[in-house]
Amino acid sequence: MHIVRHNFADDGVVPNNPVLPLVVYQNAHTPPRDEQAIVTALAANGWSNAWINGIYDFHHYHATAHEVLVIARGHARVMFGGPAGRALDVGAGDAVLIPAGVGHCRLSASRDLSVVGAYPGGSDYDLVRADAGVIARSRKLIAAVPAPATDPVTGARFA
Repeated sequence: MHIVRHNFADDGVVPNNPVLPLVVYQNAHTPPRDEQAIVTALAANGWSNAWINGIYDFHHYHATAHEVLVIARGHARVMFGGPAGRALDVGAGDAVLIPAGVGHCRLSASRDLSVVGAYPGGSDYDLVRADAGVIARSRKLIAAVPAPATDPVTGARFA
């Protein structure tokens, strides 16, 4: 497994996270991986309230929760950090820890894309579209979200 971290600045439309980086775990899981096995592995590491689907094709973020996305099948090109962020390719076996406030948007994907998402401690989440009109409120919410207790991939204490 190879881990890459990315920091994104607040761009006035997407707040991103002022403290925590986006973390990409390349080859975190051996593909292809059954979605339910990924849900179980994430839950064992303290991440639950899982869903199985894809990645929205519009810029959005979660102001009230961190999120992990695990690519079970297929591949996608995703813009992280908002419209001015960075496009990254993710594929089967990769996981991405998206801190509260970090924007994400699917730019393209294979037809077989399947993604498992989950949240630390099973926390509830919101969905906020990139919009300068709501960013001040979002910044306050993001500041109140504690760091995850555990790493979603390794289960170790989050550092």
